[in-house]
Amino acid sequence: NGNFVEDAVVPGLFAAGEVASASVHGANRLGANSLLDIVVFGRACALRIADIATPGETLKDFKADAGMESLDQLDEIRYAEGAISTSEIRSEMQHVMQDHAAVYRTSDSLAEGKTKIDKVVSKFDDVKVTDKSLIWNTDLVETLECRNLLACAATTMHGAEARKESRGAHAHEDYPDRNDDEWMKHTVAYHDAESGKTDIKYRPIHYYTLDEEECKTVPPVARVY
Repeated sequence: NGNFVEDAVVPGLFAAGEVASASVHGANRLGANSLLDIVVFGRACALRIADIATPGETLKDFKADAGMESLDQLDEIRYAEGAISTSEIRSEMQHVMQDHAAVYRTSDSLAEGKTKIDKVVSKFDDVKVTDKSLIWNTDLVETLECRNLLACAATTMHGAEARKESRGAHAHEDYPDRNDDEWMKHTVAYHDAESGKTDIKYRPIHYYTLDEEECKTVPPVARVY
């Protein structure tokens, strides 16, 4: 049901860069830092894969219908004959996010934004794609991008509205201070593309390093300018 139970290792899954939760700079994703992340942890991933992989080993068989769900979704969007253009939905999404989830947020702006972004998400069911071709179809690509961005926007808005504190880039004017007692935890957002519903859950942080003798945990400090 989305509630945290315990950590588990997924065999064969490696992550580096912005998709990973590890970083040489903490929770920082600026361009140069992301590049350094990929160089450091990408190399670590490659070395580990070389240790555990056997050249020429037999892979598990794919399911007979592997990939068909993605193709079905592609065609569903490609042949969409709704009444609203992708650009109209994207523009409305941009304005909602800029007006209600800007750098400085308030409880009222986020609560209103949460309702508005859900309405924008629902409009995607009525999207229209004009170009039905498979060659250089920017209309289709932009519509697929818009679908993904709507999920990002909804989870961002719902997660921000629920977090009653300021932390990092989340500057909440009604809660200007960081509240480690209640909010030292990760937001885990679930977005259902079918229903358009977004659920917010949480999981605890890892307040330790891989090797405490080599590198102690760095305690959090207030973000100042």
